Amino acid sequence: MLPNKAKETVSSGLADAFLKDVLGIPESGLEKYKTRLTDAVDRFCALYGEERDIAVFSVGGRSELSGNHTDHNGGRVIAAAVTLDIIAVAATRDDGVIRVKSEGFDEDVVAPEDYLSPDESRRFTSAALIAGVEHAYRARGYDAGGFDAYTTSSVIKGSGLSSSAAFEVMIGKILSYFYNTNNVDTKEIAKSAQYAENVFFGKPCGLMDQTACAVGGLVAIDFSNLADPEVRQIDFDFAGAGFSLCITNTGSSHSDLNDDYAAVPAEMKSVAAHFGKSRLCEITEDDVDRDVDALRAAVGDRAVMRAYHFFEENRRVERQLAALESGDVDAFLDLVSKSGKSSFCYLQNVFAPHDVMNQATSLALLLSERFLEGRRGAARIQGGGFAGTIEAFVPSEDGAEYKKMMERVFGEGSCTVLGIRRAGAVKII
Repeated sequence: MLPNKAKETVSSGLADAFLKDVLGIPESGLEKYKTRLTDAVDRFCALYGEERDIAVFSVGGRSELSGNHTDHNGGRVIAAAVTLDIIAVAATRDDGVIRVKSEGFDEDVVAPEDYLSPDESRRFTSAALIAGVEHAYRARGYDAGGFDAYTTSSVIKGSGLSSSAAFEVMIGKILSYFYNTNNVDTKEIAKSAQYAENVFFGKPCGLMDQTACAVGGLVAIDFSNLADPEVRQIDFDFAGAGFSLCITNTGSSHSDLNDDYAAVPAEMKSVAAHFGKSRLCEITEDDVDRDVDALRAAVGDRAVMRAYHFFEENRRVERQLAALESGDVDAFLDLVSKSGKSSFCYLQNVFAPHDVMNQATSLALLLSERFLEGRRGAARIQGGGFAGTIEAFVPSEDGAEYKKMMERVFGEGSCTVLGIRRAGAVKII
């Protein structure tokens, strides 16, 4: 579709039903979102030309509702794709080069030779993610090629809402649409995105972020079978139950915490390795109980506590799934609180151990718990942790007061009420 036709489709209202029903854009935010779309088309044209046959894509960020740091060891999670998203305007090119200009960042240019193998000089860069997804597609037997793209994101970078996973999945979705007749399964897109982050980018993440971003909706995921994770859609409406999902960005960045993240799966796997296994899902809690004294000596106390967190968190996810499916929101929220306490005490991922004087997420949790005392609700660390964001389920009637309180401490615009979108990675027009 030519750019002017794409803009006309948006401005005329022809895409309104899709934006509201599939992407979860509320009526109050519809015009602002449509302006984002048309502005993105204009920016693409200014950078890459007006006479291109373009497509416009969206990938939402994700909020992890339960299962903190379990996916990488074959555990269970509950997660949701959210209405904060990355928009991309893209068009193919014939030379195999990928050029991506993301709003606020320098343009990434990835040549065909760049995605043959990982490049140490590009580790921890968006160019590495692009090259990694392209490499993964080719290695997995899919077609791939070049394109130009302009992206703009409302998924705050370094906030714990998986801006990197959304970006990787976006690259995969573009390749699926342009070179594979839009037929690459969402699980396959997620696996290629994870490969890019693990191998080319250099962060040993699990598969939860990419799966939630790619699949969409509210989902329960069992990662015990890495080759084919079990994904189960959950039909539950938090807004309809009287709760707002509030995310507070504390202003502390994830960008320098790769070693802290890497230590979590590594320590959990060290416990499994003690029993000759590669992941905690391959052993039992009874195994740990039986050998806890030897484990302390072999891998250290923190690794043992992180392993116990894994087993307890898996049980919580199962109980939370049952609570949501039966409509028992109070039972779900009680387990959210327990998950948060386990993350703080045993997983120990609420603040960075090398910077104990800066504990913005710890303070945000304390303030949230004080606010929710005597009210229905719960708060916990969001996602990978150590910095970034916390999430809180707040009674809808108290949402404005909670937002005001958090923004007084962490700054205007720091607290956002999220919606859950039905779709994962999609082509809009």
